[in-house]
Amino acid sequence: MEKTNLKNIIQGIPKAELHLHIEGSFEPELMFQIAKRNNISLAYDSVESLKKAYKFNNLQEFLDIYYIGAQVLINEQDFYDLTWAYLTKVNSENVVHVEVFFDPQTHTDRGVPFDVVIKGIYRALEKAKSEFNISYKLIMSYLRHLSEAEAFKTLESSIPYKDWIDGVGLDSSELGNPPNKFENVFKASAEQGYKLVAHAGEEGPVEYIWEAINLLNVDRIDHGNRCLDDEKLVQVLIEKKMGLTLCPLSNVELKVIQKMEEHPVLKMLEKGLLATIHSDDPAYFGGYMNANYLETAKALGLNKDHLMQLAINAFEASWLSTEDKQQHITEVKEYFKTLHS
Repeated sequence: MEKTNLKNIIQGIPKAELHLHIEGSFEPELMFQIAKRNNISLAYDSVESLKKAYKFNNLQEFLDIYYIGAQVLINEQDFYDLTWAYLTKVNSENVVHVEVFFDPQTHTDRGVPFDVVIKGIYRALEKAKSEFNISYKLIMSYLRHLSEAEAFKTLESSIPYKDWIDGVGLDSSELGNPPNKFENVFKASAEQGYKLVAHAGEEGPVEYIWEAINLLNVDRIDHGNRCLDDEKLVQVLIEKKMGLTLCPLSNVELKVIQKMEEHPVLKMLEKGLLATIHSDDPAYFGGYMNANYLETAKALGLNKDHLMQLAINAFEASWLSTEDKQQHITEVKEYFKTLHS
């Protein structure tokens, strides 16, 4: 497929995004605008100088700058503006369902109350639901570089907003912070009715994926690149129909892979894994959903069947009801039929 045609095909696919950190969608222009509104001076003198800093050698270097950006978010309106900007963007890319991560501890640790964070995000998600017809699920992530005791405090803070939150996740610095560190808080989160996901096997070893499954009892794995290191694990993931939410542009930017041609998603599809692709932290990694689809397709030579499978897999791996999943999957199939006719 030639590039312009490929771009148009990807634009038309109804898509679900399952791996998106709302703080990671903070575009520099909006960051400067909110910083000005809140009288906060950034360590960069312009949007351009900030963008130049977006060159990372690993996950930790990215996280350092990610947390600097988050410092300007203080009021409910800030969280609303951040979330609304993301939703407006993905609506223009034909994303029809989102499952969004937010990191309360990034904000509560610096004195921003939990309710300020969640009310701003929730208001924007509800508006997108009514104005854009984008359905959503909200996932509260625990920061793995902090203690399990801190995660328990966050769980406690979330209880009054239980009806707004669909699940919990585990993100931040993976190396040296294995899933087993959070076994108790994940069990307690499940008791509150939350669904469970965890970042595993991005920079961390394949053992972290096993732990996420066996100790945390997750519903799906975020990233999961390293699963191909273990054929037994691959079979377990296939049997469990467990979704893997891969983030190609992020993987290149964070040096999880050296170039896009090395991305494992095609191998995963060929093995029958429920592999999906998403944007992770698009403001920092150079692209939203369509860019991730496009760059992956170009690098790996994906055909229309691969693209259709990726779109279907994302709805399969989502937390939508069976009926809603089927409706979206039918829409994806109908769309690809029109391309063949």
